[in-house]
Amino acid sequence: MSISTNKTIGEIVADDFRTAAIFKKHGIDFCCKGGRSIEEACDKKNIDKQALINELEALPKGNSNEVDVRDWPLDLLANYIVRIHHQYVRDKTPMLLQFLDKLCRVHGERHPELFEINRIFNESAQDLASHFVKEENVLFPYIENLVKKQQSGEPLGEIPFGTVENPVAMMMQEHSVEGDRFEEIVKLTDNYTPPADACNTYKVTYQMLQEFEADLNRHIHLENNILFPKAIALEKQLRG
Repeated sequence: MSISTNKTIGEIVADDFRTAAIFKKHGIDFCCKGGRSIEEACDKKNIDKQALINELEALPKGNSNEVDVRDWPLDLLANYIVRIHHQYVRDKTPMLLQFLDKLCRVHGERHPELFEINRIFNESAQDLASHFVKEENVLFPYIENLVKKQQSGEPLGEIPFGTVENPVAMMMQEHSVEGDRFEEIVKLTDNYTPPADACNTYKVTYQMLQEFEADLNRHIHLENNILFPKAIALEKQLRG
């Protein structure tokens, strides 16, 4: 594949989600900080820009097995995020909270970092639940309304929060908080590497945390780099 350095990292990942694995390998945030250029990200991490571009361009032709949502209507994409990613968090969170509590009780004396991991994940779980309520009750219905107005040709009317850019900015800030939290969890778990004395629950919990982070990265990418920019553009178009 050919990499355009004019595109942001988020746009590159939106074009081919396989590139996300390469950015992640180099510690480059493609979701919460996807608005940066390759040059900016490489400067921050002291990475050889050309070497990274060569690695990205070495990907074979074709795309990943990920669902390609770039051309989906915005209301369909919002619904997909709720059904797939919001539901994933709601399904996995109770089990992870239970397992982390158990690890703290059984292994906390030998591995005190577990208490901090548990605290951070508990904060994340509470904040994500609140975040989803705001998206599902305010932002996403407004985006769905934008699509209806576009299809019907009706005027947009009064916007309760001034512009969609206001709730989008709030959601993106909350995404950044989650990105920072999971960066800390990655450090505390030594990149999800269980210690030598880990029991099966320990190993399963770390694997679940890693999968949880991967799903959250995909989730935030879909919003920050695809849904939100398109919603902002559509609102501007309808406003004339």
